[in-house]
Amino acid sequence: MFDLPYFATASQYFDIGLIDLILRLLAATVIGMLIGLNRDINGKPTGMRTLALVSLGAAVVSVVAVHFEDMIDHPDALSRVVQGILQGVLTGVGFIGAGVIMHQPKEKSVSGLTTAATVWITAALGIACALAAWHIVLVASVITFFVLVVLKPIETFLVGLFGGNVETVKDDD
Repeated sequence: MFDLPYFATASQYFDIGLIDLILRLLAATVIGMLIGLNRDINGKPTGMRTLALVSLGAAVVSVVAVHFEDMIDHPDALSRVVQGILQGVLTGVGFIGAGVIMHQPKEKSVSGLTTAATVWITAALGIACALAAWHIVLVASVITFFVLVVLKPIETFLVGLFGGNVETVKDDD
């Protein structure tokens, strides 16, 4: 029906060799580094090393959880494990993201939300790398960089066009 890699059998994804394992973990690390580079360039609290480790950590947890002998023979168990990975990693990473959000009650402002969201998407991309969902990794990475690099000037323009306070656009990073 579909000739896309993420519709392959479970054995093609979870019965991986050493080279495939290394490539999945390296891909997750590189994705995190690239997103972190954007944060470093913009002077944000999370950078290349932090987001590389977030992505690598999510990928390691994902690979370890599904890379058990005979797990492929038990699709229900495999399904529960993958669900647990998604819930656990993304919830845990949410706490890291929460650490970069700053609330200033006197100024009635919140900052760091975009950086917190980059921590979350970096973890999600790490999971996708671990599960070899390469089409998803590619599309989600392109969209992530579009949002981080291209969308901010568009947002600033549109806020100004519709009479909003352009200064508030700068503060959400």
